[in-house]
Amino acid sequence: MMPKHALSRLVGKFAAAELGWLTTKAISAFIKSYGINMSEAKYKNASDFKTFNDFFTRELEEGARVIEQNPNAICYPVDGAISQQGDIKNDQLIQAKGFDYSLVTLLGGDKATALPFENGKFSCIYLAPKDYHRIHMPMAATLREMIYVPGDLFSVNPLTANNVPNLFARNERVVTVFDTEHGPMTMTLVGATIVASIETTWAGTITPPAGKDVFRWQYPASGTGAITFEKGDEMGRFKLGSTVITTFAPNMVNFNEAAGPGTVTRLGEHYADLISTNEH
Repeated sequence: MMPKHALSRLVGKFAAAELGWLTTKAISAFIKSYGINMSEAKYKNASDFKTFNDFFTRELEEGARVIEQNPNAICYPVDGAISQQGDIKNDQLIQAKGFDYSLVTLLGGDKATALPFENGKFSCIYLAPKDYHRIHMPMAATLREMIYVPGDLFSVNPLTANNVPNLFARNERVVTVFDTEHGPMTMTLVGATIVASIETTWAGTITPPAGKDVFRWQYPASGTGAITFEKGDEMGRFKLGSTVITTFAPNMVNFNEAAGPGTVTRLGEHYADLISTNEH
């Protein structure tokens, strides 16, 4: 019943403001409340940050995360925990026991966007407030499209995911579509209650402001205007945490069999193996 957009934008204004001692006090309280490990951060003291957003999207110190170097493997794009992952069947992804949601709807409502991922794989990773909130590339890729999809701002914590139908296909989100040497991939950055902003490294802040229409931006596959990434490069960030959903084309990846719902993820560690063309 809460006015989620208004509340989230209000918190966003506070998080972006330089309020001196009040900002420092809020950061200190947050660190204590969530048990955040500041020893791995580039800047380690609450007073080092001018705004709460600066703290929340803090950089890690050099070497705090090691990117998986095996060329046949992809790495986790974020610190968090796996909510669900597995097969995409008949346009449906698993949200929780008894709840599925539509791939087409998740990716913005265009069947042509979703078609390459039919019968492929997906992985949904939840970022808790204590986690590092920058999002990195699980593999080398070229950006082809970005889609802003308006929606609600329900919380995306495990309790809500187990009880709100179509949660990830209802919330405001930014969908990014990539080409890779092994096939297409999407990364969907899902907004949530109190998520004050979703940003990408190439376009800056996408939301707010919130809109009522789906917006699409296309990017060239090659040439001077192409936007390319290596595995481990930063691609975006959340200001106050949320969820990343990655989808892959059929016969593209096999997930680590030891990982499943509840598995803690660490940026850069082994996420899945690429299926060689000989195995197709």
